[in-house]
Amino acid sequence: MATVTVSLPDPMKDWIEVQANNGKFSGVSDYIRDLVRRDQNRKDQREALIQALIEGEESGESRQWTREELRAEARRRVGLKHKG
Repeated sequence: MATVTVSLPDPMKDWIEVQANNGKFSGVSDYIRDLVRRDQNRKDQREALIQALIEGEESGESRQWTREELRAEARRRVGLKHKG
């Protein structure tokens, strides 16, 4: 495992130490790794959302659905989920 040295202002260092010692983490390194993982996940989710929006935009014109059509489609999808 690689080591990274980071310089921080004292208040930020104190904050990290308090967070790292709250019982959820085994120490500062564990806390920092968790922050990095969360940042990676957030960026992955953001990229997936952007790709979904692009695909939706490129899929063509949408059509107007009636309220009854939306309800029927919702019932159909719920039924599919419950069938297995």
